[in-house]
Amino acid sequence: MPSELPILEFVLSNYKNFNARQTRDALLAYWKHIQAGGRMYWAMAGAMSSAQLGITLAPAIRAGLVHGLSVTGANLEESLFRLVAHHGYKDFPDYRYLTKNDDTKILENRMRRVTDTSIPEDEAFRAVEKIIVPLWKRATESGERRFWHEYFYEVIQAVPKASQEGDPEQCWLLAAARSRLPIVVPGHEDSTFGNIFASYVRTAECSASIVKSGIEYMADFYDRYQELSAGAGIGFFQIGGGIAGDFPICVVPSIKYDLQQDVKPWAYFCQISDSTTSYGSYSGATPNEKITWDKLTETTPMFVIESDATIVAPLILRALLECKQSPERANALIAKHIGGA
Repeated sequence: MPSELPILEFVLSNYKNFNARQTRDALLAYWKHIQAGGRMYWAMAGAMSSAQLGITLAPAIRAGLVHGLSVTGANLEESLFRLVAHHGYKDFPDYRYLTKNDDTKILENRMRRVTDTSIPEDEAFRAVEKIIVPLWKRATESGERRFWHEYFYEVIQAVPKASQEGDPEQCWLLAAARSRLPIVVPGHEDSTFGNIFASYVRTAECSASIVKSGIEYMADFYDRYQELSAGAGIGFFQIGGGIAGDFPICVVPSIKYDLQQDVKPWAYFCQISDSTTSYGSYSGATPNEKITWDKLTETTPMFVIESDATIVAPLILRALLECKQSPERANALIAKHIGGA
């Protein structure tokens, strides 16, 4: 008889050791934290939106499994691109064998390759530019100032159904906007639309001041973190490294030492990374190092999954969605399997 919880049962039955065990244990600790009334904050680096993580991330947001996000400017805008320009994407499954001439032809076809897929210049970048630039210009005229993601929240919710090529149920940015999820986008200048915005600032068509700074993101995040960490606390689930993870995790020691206020540490930590443990690399640092920076404690559940996030993250999210939909069955299945770990 087919299982009613196929992904959860698969993980529990097969994931016994090494990175598989880390995946299983991280999943179970995540679910335990949620069941206890805790929240989870996601940090997303890489090109996860182009990799269509929204297929599982969007329903996870709607199900209350994700309560806040830190994302790169690229991930923010690429979720929007997938909604408005999905049919214009082209895949290159044999990307490892492309020559320089092949990539030059891709450029000439006005495509921008991201590993094995490519974003269409005109259907994505230029189409969105026509929508968002008027928002920037109006803000310049009125003197309004917003966080970077707030402009995208407005745009994503204004896209008419006729212009939605992607499945809106699989758009994590739309799910986050509708839920008014707290987001930080550190280093948003380092993105396609960060560059486009800079060009309009350079030509004096827009004012740089209409976008609140990264420092203002952190100043606001102090309050958001205190709200999110109330009760059972909030965990930290990180994909990749870089500023998407570095920026928000520092809020705890900054509140404690810089503001000199009481603050709860992060209640859980998991990182999916293909950076092996190394010296001097934040992305390859073990979680224990974060104890010395007062971000985690020795009792914090900590996991590092050294694997491909495009494989692991959807697996974890789908299993969590099964748990959320059938919590009693999920708990019974976990109890059945975990004793023989």
